[in-house]
Amino acid sequence: MEKELAKSFAARITQASKTELIVIMYEVILSDIQSAKEKLSKGETEGFRHDIKHGQKFLNELMSSLDYTYDISLNLMSLYIFINKALVDAQYQMERKPLQDAEEVLQILMKGFEGIAKEDKSGPVMRNTGQIYAGLTYGRGVLNETYVDPNQVNRGFKA
Repeated sequence: MEKELAKSFAARITQASKTELIVIMYEVILSDIQSAKEKLSKGETEGFRHDIKHGQKFLNELMSSLDYTYDISLNLMSLYIFINKALVDAQYQMERKPLQDAEEVLQILMKGFEGIAKEDKSGPVMRNTGQIYAGLTYGRGVLNETYVDPNQVNRGFKA
C-alpha cells in the first residue's frame, strides 16, 4: 500500500463510526488485492505476497470482531473464511482468479455496509483525536492536510 493511501485511510479512521470502520477495512483489503494483482502482473513475487498478507491481517480483524449473539455473524464468518481461502490459494498458486473471487464477495459486502454506515449516527469511535484541517498551500496548488490536537498545551509559540 502506498504511503499517501495509508495516510488517507488513517485520517478517515480517526473520524469514522463503527460501521464506517468496517467499510474502511473492506477498502483496505480491496486496495491490497488490487496492488497484489498489479505486482503479480509485473512479476514482483515478494510484493505480491506482502500485499496479500496485509489484506489477511485486516480480514482477521474483521473475523475476530464478529459478535456471535447475532445470527448474521455466522454468515459473515462463512464469507470471510471463503475470502481467506481465496487469498491463500492466490498466494500459493500465484494466480489472479482467486483474488477476483475474493474481490467480488468483498465488493458486495462493502456495498451493504456502506448503506448501513449512512444510517449510523453513533459518531466517531475514536475520542481525543486531532482535528483535520485541509486547505491549499502557497505552493503550486498542493492540498495539504494538517492534524491539530486542540488539547495539546505545548502547541504554538510561547513568548
